[in-house]
Amino acid sequence: MSRHLSQTIHLIAEELSKDEWKRLSFLCGVTDTECPSFDVRRMLMSLMHQKGLDETFLMELMFKMRRYDILRSVLNTNRTEVERMLGNNHVLSEYRVLMADISEDMDTDDLKSLVFLLSANFPRERLSKIKSLLDVIVELERQDQMSCERMDLLEKHLRAIQRTDLARKINRYQQRGAGNVEMGNAVTYREYSQNSVDEYRMRSKPRGVCVIIDCVGIDGAYWNKTFKCLHFQVITHKLLCVRETLATLKDVARRREHYWADAFICCVISRGSATDLLGIDSHGPGLNLDTVKHLFTPECCPGLAGKPKLFFIQSYEVPRPQRCYGGAGYYDYRDADLETDGPVTSYGVETVPANADIFWSHCWTNEHQLEDQNHHSVYLQALCTSLLKGQKRKMNLVDAHMEVNRKIYEHNAKETGAKYSINLRHTLRKHVCLS
Repeated sequence: MSRHLSQTIHLIAEELSKDEWKRLSFLCGVTDTECPSFDVRRMLMSLMHQKGLDETFLMELMFKMRRYDILRSVLNTNRTEVERMLGNNHVLSEYRVLMADISEDMDTDDLKSLVFLLSANFPRERLSKIKSLLDVIVELERQDQMSCERMDLLEKHLRAIQRTDLARKINRYQQRGAGNVEMGNAVTYREYSQNSVDEYRMRSKPRGVCVIIDCVGIDGAYWNKTFKCLHFQVITHKLLCVRETLATLKDVARRREHYWADAFICCVISRGSATDLLGIDSHGPGLNLDTVKHLFTPECCPGLAGKPKLFFIQSYEVPRPQRCYGGAGYYDYRDADLETDGPVTSYGVETVPANADIFWSHCWTNEHQLEDQNHHSVYLQALCTSLLKGQKRKMNLVDAHMEVNRKIYEHNAKETGAKYSINLRHTLRKHVCLS
């Protein structure tokens, strides 16, 4: 090995943390890194000498580890150039690259849950040494329970801990029958394009309008911060009566931004019942929830035709409001109340079913909880956490909401006097990823 190449390996090793050493070794197919005399420098030198590999291999390693700074400072290249140079010619096993990427996407709680489910598969002395998903994979490989052709066990357990985003990556890999298995001779293998999941477009800046109507005044800020992080234009209204709430929603439905947006979100915190919202009103007819939904259907809001419309409602239950008899009343939807702007026919409204593309998440709990000055909605906090986690993991919204359901279930099991009920319905025709 040339002196220059040895020096390059030394400089790279100096830039990597111990965890990155382990990841690099895993990518190279070297898993016995616990030996006291193990040195990543000697391992790389020996491997490259045996296989006749050159500096291009080091570039591939740093590229797959996302250490683009090392590409620049040590290898005198950049991400774009390496990506172009590699093309479909790779030395690293696609299976090991996939496992290393999945390991990076798992947090500590996910790892603990996974290890708990797999604990019966591991010798007791090995459990305490597991620090990352790579350790789990190495142990499963040792027991011949996992390989590039046998990944069902890991996929099943990832789904069990609600990491369906990672399980889908494994499933796609297995379906396309990918790649070279281990680092043997330097080989060329075909990069298969992933079967893209049918998703709603989510690229506009901002993604769309998010209207928040907080008629209680304690938790709206959580939603405000969350949906700004999700790249929505947030409009907040506080402490509205029913008449003002209806007028506000009608005004939002007429906004021209919908034509250029990719999605719409409506969030409401209010006293009410399972079917109506009261706002700050203490009595009288409520605003029917079906009316709220109908205001944003294609016939009423053509700019949102074919686009996902997401509704998140937190109700604090009071005795059911009395509906107006003998007529619709001003709190119900009437076609004459709405004005529409824009080229309706150009959006093909007629071809989109009126109730399509709706995600409806409605949670309700007893109004008495508001008597606690320290009260915060369990639903709302769980939702915000789940949406932000889903953004990071590029999860489908329906899958991300499963975490909200779990938090509600756990809360109800502990707090029998302050239970929450939740109703999730949707007519989405594609996946929603709020990335």
